[in-house]
Amino acid sequence: MKKPEKVLVLGSGGLKIGQAGEFDYSGSQALKALREEGVKTVLINPNIATIQTSEGMADSTYFLPVTPEFVKKVIEKERPDGILLSFGGQTALNCGIALHDEGTLYKYGVDVLGTPVEAIRLTEDRELFADRLHEIGVATPRSQAAVTIEEALAAARKIGYPVMIRAAFALGGAGSGLCANEKQLIGRCDKAFSIAPQVLVEEWLGGWKEVEYEVVRDRFDNCITVCNMENFDPLGIHTGESIVVAPSQTLTDAEYHHLRAVALQVIRSIGIVGECNIQYALDPHSEEYRIIEVNARLSRSSALASKATGYPLAYVAAKLALGASLAEITNKITKVTKSCFEPALDYCVVKIPRWDLAKFKEVDTHIGSEMKSVGEVMSIGRTFEEALQKAIRMTGTGAQGLSDDPKLLGIEFKSTKQALRQPTDRRLFAVYRAFSEGWSVEAIHRQTRIDPWFLERIASIHGTEEELKTAAAKAAVKAVAKSPSAWKKALSAPLLDKAKRQGFSDEALARIFGVVEAQIRVHREALGIKPKVKQIDTLAAEYPAETNYLYLSYNGMKDDIAPSGTGVMVPGSGPYRIGSSVEFDWCCVNAIQTARNLGRRTIMVNCNPETVSTDYDACDRLYFEELSLERVLDIYEFERPEGMILSMGGQIPNNLAMNLYDAGAVILGTSPSNIDRAEDRNKFSQLLDELGVDQPEWKDLTTLGEAREFAAKVGYPVLVRPSSLTTFLGLAADVSSEHPVVISKFIENSKEIEIDAVAKRGKIIYNAITEHIENAGVHSGDATVVLPAQRLYIETIRQVKRITEEIAEALEITGPFNIQFIAQRNKIKVIECNLRASRSFPFCSKVSRVNMIDLATRAILDAELPETPSSALDLPWVGVKAAQFSFSRLHGAAFSRLSFRSAIASRKRTSFSRPVPSRTSWNSSTARKSSPGWGTPFSRRAVRPGFWYPMKCPASACTGPSKRPSRTSPPCCATASSTSSSTSRRTTTSASSRTTTSSAGRPSISTSRFSRI
Repeated sequence: MKKPEKVLVLGSGGLKIGQAGEFDYSGSQALKALREEGVKTVLINPNIATIQTSEGMADSTYFLPVTPEFVKKVIEKERPDGILLSFGGQTALNCGIALHDEGTLYKYGVDVLGTPVEAIRLTEDRELFADRLHEIGVATPRSQAAVTIEEALAAARKIGYPVMIRAAFALGGAGSGLCANEKQLIGRCDKAFSIAPQVLVEEWLGGWKEVEYEVVRDRFDNCITVCNMENFDPLGIHTGESIVVAPSQTLTDAEYHHLRAVALQVIRSIGIVGECNIQYALDPHSEEYRIIEVNARLSRSSALASKATGYPLAYVAAKLALGASLAEITNKITKVTKSCFEPALDYCVVKIPRWDLAKFKEVDTHIGSEMKSVGEVMSIGRTFEEALQKAIRMTGTGAQGLSDDPKLLGIEFKSTKQALRQPTDRRLFAVYRAFSEGWSVEAIHRQTRIDPWFLERIASIHGTEEELKTAAAKAAVKAVAKSPSAWKKALSAPLLDKAKRQGFSDEALARIFGVVEAQIRVHREALGIKPKVKQIDTLAAEYPAETNYLYLSYNGMKDDIAPSGTGVMVPGSGPYRIGSSVEFDWCCVNAIQTARNLGRRTIMVNCNPETVSTDYDACDRLYFEELSLERVLDIYEFERPEGMILSMGGQIPNNLAMNLYDAGAVILGTSPSNIDRAEDRNKFSQLLDELGVDQPEWKDLTTLGEAREFAAKVGYPVLVRPSSLTTFLGLAADVSSEHPVVISKFIENSKEIEIDAVAKRGKIIYNAITEHIENAGVHSGDATVVLPAQRLYIETIRQVKRITEEIAEALEITGPFNIQFIAQRNKIKVIECNLRASRSFPFCSKVSRVNMIDLATRAILDAELPETPSSALDLPWVGVKAAQFSFSRLHGAAFSRLSFRSAIASRKRTSFSRPVPSRTSWNSSTARKSSPGWGTPFSRRAVRPGFWYPMKCPASACTGPSKRPSRTSPPCCATASSTSSSTSRRTTTSASSRTTTSSAGRPSISTSRFSRI
């Protein structure tokens, strides 16, 4: 097989439910693998917040929708030899099939690398897939494909109700669901046919287990299984909605090897080349199985499997697509084996989804075969109990582990039996509540069909908590009798050790014993109970381990590695959620890269398997751990780095600043005391008063009466929000003295302005001022934002810069920060200041072509700063980012307003042009149409400026190829890759040079050209 010279890689577009950051991880690995092989790469991905769209990852990057129309234009221009479809999720897969079917790939001689199109079609078309499996004699559910509702009804009557409906070519289980009668089937099919041309009606296998295998095959028919995983929930709940455990805990040896053998048989028959995922339903009372589906691409489960095993699936898949053999690719993790070795695990991995359903009123919280989760976490432990409790904390919902706290059960909770029978995002806590109410394992199993083995482990945790509560009650009695330290004797070394081995946190123990977390930590360390640092060695100690994947466990005898004693520690952003996503991973990865370039060792702490920051070569040491005070301190005390950078991972690390500082940790950059001054609304308000800076009237309030009195004083409308973001990101809190709310005067008909900036010792190095198109009142995560600002008075800009300089100097800021303003008739008021990177840092950095995180990291580490302009105020192009929503996924949600102060968009898109009006129109269109296939995608926050964008221009203005772009290079009519060299000339902006918009809302690309950023 001849190696291609140039390969086109299709990204996944905007992050959305069912298709998120895992494809930034897989695409980035693929680009690295291709670069190693000397292959030129062309990337199409409009997601500005991703690592793969950073300058230097690909030879040419196009920030365009991943649709056949736009991809065809890039193929015409770039003339690649091959195309990779399996690294951009369902979006890339559907787009590739469309390009193949319309003859574009054949016309331009573009070979599909890796799994061929016919094999992809075989796995996507439900009817073809079932026929092939029947041919080779493997078991599938009784099913029938249908292309009309009438056909679906006939199939259901033949199979017998209840039936499962699955849509072909669908993303994240969209359109699928259980139907118990004809009325439900008609409703389900009506929705499914709006997003797909075909549905599969199949028999319902309620109560069966769901098991997955990740399989790798090369073109020489070498085939291995990399990881097998088991869903905690029974069949019927989408794997993206379910708790997933690796390796499987309840399969017998015979079941495991039987399913493995079937997987190899199926994958070989289909002709997969690269990596794929196969899903089974397994009867818990026999060895009978059914194959549910095969994903002929990298998937969400692939990212989880890769991080869980230490096997670089995407990297290997890219090499296999170029024609390599498993026997010749070195495993980049072990460095001593080839990729044909199957990983062996001596630990337990637990994945738990992260939902943000509480953001939406009246939303249906029941979970099923259609995804609603927006992110996930992965924890590692030596026991299931330890890994499970860690994973619960990682989700960031406020739970310290398993608990029957009523707040964790949700406001819709009515009875334990109902909560067990009808799964919601809170069912795990309902299971725990059932044990508190005296339910047996068998009784819970009958209601949930969760395997008894898992329930027994949860019962064991509950039993330990009861022991702890009994000991705490006895200590409380003695404390009344003038023995305040009685709790220490009650929490004996054996009991404390048992609790820690089962995953109880110091904070959870503190709540039980009525003390503060720090006291538990001091007591625990005095007893010599500390976690051990363990290493993911991929081959269970058969070979020497070289991996930097680490985790902490109380079920270990010794540390697997020695402390670093140096370096920079960077806590990440945790699971993706509405309001915090891939943009903060971009910030963390760029901070680590800059630190490594400066010769510093780097230590990353994160728990999100979808991210590039948790990839095998992102840093020197990676801890797959929770971002809690306890665990970050454990790692800090073991590693003893020179300090921590907290300003890159969003609000989660920032919230730890004061507690870490009080515990003796060195915080690099802005001092924790000044971070506290900015975060505490009272302190920040006092600072603004001292500086003479105006702000909306506001007040911390703890009662409804006080709130009404304040509102009457300042006049309606008013804005109500939590007093701290910690409360907002965790459990919903009642108004009280412990959880006050902030009510401020809402100023109508005003403009919102933001400034993202980098400072060093209070002096601003660089800034980017962005302008919201909507009036103030729309959260910045939901707003349409323009850079550089187009409709601000010069005096307004001067005031914004002056106020920013004053605040930066007063807070002695070193590093990244963001300030939000409102402006009305040239009067400026400050809303808030965040002393950390914001979600718009990737947008501002890529539009301005100044890496603001690189500048911030250099400032924090007191390194030499490169020459840069002072601001992004005067750019010859305009970037616009617009929000995308996923209302169609959130059944029952009430959307009575068009905008909210609380972000509800999952991500953003960005496009470029000179004239703002036409570009805004196109951006709105691409937000709806960016995903090939059917329906409206849910793009998590994904804004993407870049290096190329389509723009119509007159032939007289086209000067052909341009030089390699610099920050000051204007957009031009380039027809060569970013590495080509020639002369360029700035074109004038006129009505004829603006992008025209078709009746469908897209630019008329028949006359478009590519301009360079």
